[in-house]
Amino acid sequence: MKPFYLRLLLWLFSHLSYRVKVLNADRLPARGGALLVSNHVSFVDVLLILSSTRRFVRFVLPESVYNRPLLKPWLRLLRVIPLPEHNQAEAMQAALQTASQAIAKGEVVGLFAERSITRIGILLPFRRELERIMNGLDAPIVPVCLDGVCGSSFSYRAGGHLFLLPRRIPFPVAVNFGAPMPPNSTAAEVRRAVQLLSTEAWPARRRTMRPLGRAFVLCARKHPLRFAMADARVPKLGFAGALVKTIFLARRLRTCAVSGAKGNGTPRMVGVFLPPSVGGALANLALLVAGRVPVNLNYTASAETLASCARQCDLRTIVTSRVFAERIKTPLPCPTLFLEDVAAKPRWTEKVVALGLAWLAPFRLIERAVGCEKAPVLDDLAVVVFSSGSTGEPKGVMLSHYNLNSNVQQLCQVFDYGPHDRFLGILPFFHSFGMTATLLTPALEGVGVVYHPNPLEPKPIGELVERYAVTYLMATPVFLQMYLRSCEPEQFRSLRLVMAGAEKLPERLASAFQNKFHLRPVEGYGCTECSPAVAVNTHDFHAPGIGQVGNRPGTIGHPLPGVTVRIVEPETGVEVPLGQPGLLLIRGPNVMMGYLDHPDKTAEVLKDGWYHTGDLALVNEDGFIQITDRMSRFSKIAGEMVPHAVVEEKLHELAAALELTFAVTGIPDEQKGERLVVLHKLPEPALESVLARLPELGLPNLWIPKRNQFVSVDRIPTLGSGKLDLRSIREIAKAHARNVSLGTTARAT
Repeated sequence: MKPFYLRLLLWLFSHLSYRVKVLNADRLPARGGALLVSNHVSFVDVLLILSSTRRFVRFVLPESVYNRPLLKPWLRLLRVIPLPEHNQAEAMQAALQTASQAIAKGEVVGLFAERSITRIGILLPFRRELERIMNGLDAPIVPVCLDGVCGSSFSYRAGGHLFLLPRRIPFPVAVNFGAPMPPNSTAAEVRRAVQLLSTEAWPARRRTMRPLGRAFVLCARKHPLRFAMADARVPKLGFAGALVKTIFLARRLRTCAVSGAKGNGTPRMVGVFLPPSVGGALANLALLVAGRVPVNLNYTASAETLASCARQCDLRTIVTSRVFAERIKTPLPCPTLFLEDVAAKPRWTEKVVALGLAWLAPFRLIERAVGCEKAPVLDDLAVVVFSSGSTGEPKGVMLSHYNLNSNVQQLCQVFDYGPHDRFLGILPFFHSFGMTATLLTPALEGVGVVYHPNPLEPKPIGELVERYAVTYLMATPVFLQMYLRSCEPEQFRSLRLVMAGAEKLPERLASAFQNKFHLRPVEGYGCTECSPAVAVNTHDFHAPGIGQVGNRPGTIGHPLPGVTVRIVEPETGVEVPLGQPGLLLIRGPNVMMGYLDHPDKTAEVLKDGWYHTGDLALVNEDGFIQITDRMSRFSKIAGEMVPHAVVEEKLHELAAALELTFAVTGIPDEQKGERLVVLHKLPEPALESVLARLPELGLPNLWIPKRNQFVSVDRIPTLGSGKLDLRSIREIAKAHARNVSLGTTARAT
């Protein structure tokens, strides 16, 4: 069989199984040699690339693949170059030389630089065979990204098996060709180009996405018998029941003054003042199904902050619970609807209508029945999440259906949640990670979630994890410290992964958690403006001859699929070399629409499609990202930049403290510009021991806080999300400085 007819046969096969969208195919030179370098996500990657270009591509594949009896005759017809394994130096050199000669003759050679198919859903490190192939050649390297292939029939999922049942047939994928790169490009540079191509290709997934309300309806109809959610009041609720209750609640809310739109046609924003619970989840889902924009308000914030949020969003109504509102006792800035009253005394006709809409009605009929005047689209505003306000007044972050749907899909590709997984929902919905990871991800992906309203109660949380066999725990380091102290090892034995975010995960805490629960927490990174997840550590995968590292302690992991990061000089914006620290920039489908009614502040952080995080980071050759500090968490002392987080970490090590014991901030100083102040919780004898050992910190003298700048506090200020409350910390430090100048030494509170 001639290669042309074989390629035609393969083209027909691939297009029957896949719906292939080819992007920028003209970037591959029409003639002359080239090395085509692609990511490796399935057993049919060769077919997908061959069917996407008119030029014939000779692939370099591992011998273990080439020598498979069923594949070898076909691969021989495709003139595949077998690549030896197991350190066969001479045979390896011969194979690479064959690839070089083919390029020199004007052929296109294809290489999967990761060598093996990803089992962990992320872009693996690129091997340097491509550099050896291109050595001495005057031909381009063309990066290629295969996007959307994970989860198809011929890919691995969570180290799983071939021939998985696809979510849809034909399965939509995209093949995106990059601009030709110089032949002397390094493997790391080509890898970064492929990562950027994944971001460019992501919009092709829009054809499979739906607005959040419709996506929940579809998921519930697909998995009606699966466990959906539970809390202390509702022991078990399946997706069938959750869907009916959501539609019933949406119809009740329609008649309770949450309908209508603003004068500019924007859907009405509705405040939600509820903790993570079944009621809180159903209220948010009901608003989304009804085309409203839920604004979850921070119930740990002051009345002034709540009033500011309500004013910015033009809130006319806040949905809350009478029991919860009485317990919090914070005056709310606008009229309230109590969930108990809204859902009280359902009539049998309402139940029948909700049941019929849930299972028989098309999406648009459901939306009309719950008061949605205009069919939502992906680019519509979905939610407003207010930033934590750790360094200033909170800003309303506008996230679209596309932003949030993308972030859910990105997380699912990496973690590959299954029908038997359970999340623990302790993060508040006013926190962006709580919104995406413990509300929307379970609702859109058919995963169960167990809610508890207070993350500061380790005893009931341990009982819930054990009772429901929870597999995924998302928390902050502050919360993990409490669970380490109060929960028993057998309570956490069902956990598969513990993800820490919001603040840096201290090594001392990760090690202590692993020693007690035999599971090491991994660190992730996100920001409200990115929906929020940006980068994560994940499971490692090990099999004979294959080792894929998904977790590297001390880092925040790899960027999520579809996310590209760039490290630049803060002052000039010039990209820095690999391994050097700089300002972290992010680009991807999860980056926000902007700040609510603040185009000036939006323009400050969104430039040419890149979100400027304000965090300093570096990326190593394997693609792992390490956060070094926040730009706002530096003090300029005598012209030198002093990182607060480094000083904090050293102090915790010196005191052998597992809990949050120190917080460092900077205040103005007339002589040196700024000086460090340390808030601490140590008793006097323990503090004296630390002060006596300050020279042991191993830091430059300018970085070592003065003895008279340690301020005793009852607790280190934190926000409801678990982050350090940097603004309050700084105010306490300034008050201490004023007291010292006045000759008083009152204990801070």
